[in-house]
Order: sequence, then structure tokens, then C-alpha cells
Amino acid sequence: MSERVSVECCVAGGGPAGMVLALLLARAGVKVVVLEKHPDFLRDFRGDTVHPSTLEVMYELGLLDRLLELPHSRVDNLTARFGDDEFTIASFKNLPTHCRFLVLMAQWDFLNFIATESQRYPTYQLRMRTEVTDLIEEEGTIVGVRAVGPGGPLEVRASLVIGANGRGSVLPEKAGLAVEEIGVPMDVFWFRLSRLPNDGPQMGGTFSQGRILVLIPREGHWQVGFVIPKGAADQVRSAGLDAFRETIVRLAPFARERILEITDWDQVKLLTVRINRLDRWCRPGLLFIGDAAHAMSPVGGVGINLAIQDAVAAANAVAQPLREGRLTINDLAHVERRRTLPTRLTQRLQKTMQDIVIGPQLAGRNGAGHVPFGVRVLGAVPALRTVLAYVIGVGIRTEHVRTPEVRR
Repeated sequence: MSERVSVECCVAGGGPAGMVLALLLARAGVKVVVLEKHPDFLRDFRGDTVHPSTLEVMYELGLLDRLLELPHSRVDNLTARFGDDEFTIASFKNLPTHCRFLVLMAQWDFLNFIATESQRYPTYQLRMRTEVTDLIEEEGTIVGVRAVGPGGPLEVRASLVIGANGRGSVLPEKAGLAVEEIGVPMDVFWFRLSRLPNDGPQMGGTFSQGRILVLIPREGHWQVGFVIPKGAADQVRSAGLDAFRETIVRLAPFARERILEITDWDQVKLLTVRINRLDRWCRPGLLFIGDAAHAMSPVGGVGINLAIQDAVAAANAVAQPLREGRLTINDLAHVERRRTLPTRLTQRLQKTMQDIVIGPQLAGRNGAGHVPFGVRVLGAVPALRTVLAYVIGVGIRTEHVRTPEVRR
């Protein structure tokens, strides 16, 4: 016998998009439940960047100071090293936001913080260890979901179902929506190395010898991304751990001693990179946001930024209609129209970066010491570094919180 629950909004997925949307809806008096399949948020090498636009949302909610009490690192600039030359390619110091920096924070800390704030509202529920398996459709309208939780089968009836359960979601297929794949030339191995107090504070990439290494400063360690050609993971592994460590040392000589901390391939996690987007984001009673609607490349680390901006736009559009029982497909289509442009433009910029910098580098077409023309221009023109920082840190078509706080 299935447990049955009735709410105004059911959010499938407890990632940044789903959790922020649920907070905004609960704050606005909407009865909302989040269904998250994992028992907790503790998963390594998730997107851990909190962008200035997200910090602005936290400021608008009155949560910024409390959020910044959590362990985090601040990044003012992004750099790129080509051979012996280092360039600052983006500077957040002149952005028109309250926080003119990017924050690196463990995603589980961010999500736990959002969950704690959401639980202040009586209309909010979070159900962990509960995986959405199917949609419930009646007469062409999505009216809920089927899930499996700790107590067995669960049926949630809702005026609106939000698909926010990531790029691996089964819900688009269940809804009959098509996915457009955009080619990518790379995958990424992620791992950790210890970080010493005298290490540099900034994050950036090293481009050398047909290889790309990304260093992200974290509290007590470096999060390291080794970018490889698409589908080359087995080839790298078969060459052996010693060869892998030596390659990393050639790209980051400071890590010669620390690379010995990597003793097993289990410490090196593979991210299979995808860029895609749904042909449609909504059907009556159903809306997709975040990675479930558009998977982003790790270039620029903008995936979380777009996901949270989707959440804010969705809350602005649906909170009042849900509360008043008058939600229509037009409300959902408005969110899709509003967020399609920034998604497409950002993905186009990511693909351009892949085509002119990353792809040629991984294919070995750039000679030693070659610096792409665009990188040289960014290094020479400070105003352009602010423009790129705006695209990365704020994004195209910024969303602001328009939903009121309804106190009960």
C-alpha cells in the first residue's frame, strides 16, 4: 500500500536548484515537498562555487551574513597559465553586486544551510532517501509523482511537479521530452591535494604540453581537475598511476611531494562532461529547471549559477498562482521563455571556449607557449576582465527575488 501525500508543489531533486526553489516557495506560503534520493548531501566534487549572483539572492533573503559564517574560500580573480606566462582573465572586484568575489564552499554545507532555513516555514517538507521513479499523468496533465522512500512506495499529488534532479533524470523521458546534445571535447578527472598556507590564493588553469590542469583553492586542500580528451579515461588509467602522477607534476611542479598522496584510482573521480538542453522545459503541471533542463560544461563553473537563477525565476512566476490555485501552462512557459536565452547564450560561449582553446589544446594543435589571441586581449584590457567576470559571476539576465515572505 502506497503512502499518499498532497501538496501544492513537489520538487524532484535536492540539488541547488530544487532546494533554493523550495525555500522560496515555502517562504511565500506554498505547500512544498522536496524528494531527494540520497540519505544526505555528502557527495564529493560537486559544483562548489557560489557565484556573486547567488550571494545577491542570499542578500535579498537576509541570509548572506549567516551563509558566510560557514567555511569557505573567496576568489577575486581567475587566472590562466600558458607555459611560463600567467594571465588574469576575469576579475570580480568591480562587479555591481554586494559581494565582489566568488565563494568556494562545500556544496553539502550550502544545501544543509538552505534546508535549515527552509524548515523555519511550516509549509516545507524535505524527504531524504526518497527517489522519484515516475510521473502521474491524467488527461494530458502531470498531477504528481511516484517515488520509493524508506517506508516503501510513495505517491505525491501536486498542482506542480518540478524536475530538478540533475542531468541523469529519468523524468524528461517519462514526460516525452527530447534532449538536444551539444558535442564536448573533454572529460575531467577530479582529485584532492593538500594545500599549504603559503600556496597562492587564486584559482585558474594551466595549459601546457597538450594538457589542461585546473586548480581550485579550498579550505585545507586543492581541488584539482585534470582535463582529458573525451572518452580517454580508460587510456589514462591503463598507463598507470605513476604516469598519471608524473603528468600532474609536469603541469604543477609545486605538487611533486603532494602528488604521492594519490595512492589509488579510487581517489580520482571521473566527471563525464555533457552539454545539452531539453527541446521543451514544461508540460501542463510539470517544469524542469537546472541540470535537468540544461546540462552545462564545467567551463566557467556556471552550471550552479544558471540553476539557481532558474529557481528564482520559477518561484517568481509560480508562487502566487500556486497559492491561489490558478496555475496554468502559461506560467510555466513564461519561465522557459525567460531562461532559454541565458541558457543558450551561455552554452554557446562554453562551446566557443571549447572550440578555440580547450579542443585544440587537448588535440595538441597548439605549440609550446602558444597563447590564444582572446586570452592575450583579456590579459591586456582590464575592462574585458570585468566583462568576463560578469558573465561568469552574475550571468545573462539576472534574476531577483520577487516573492514575498508570508508569515504564518
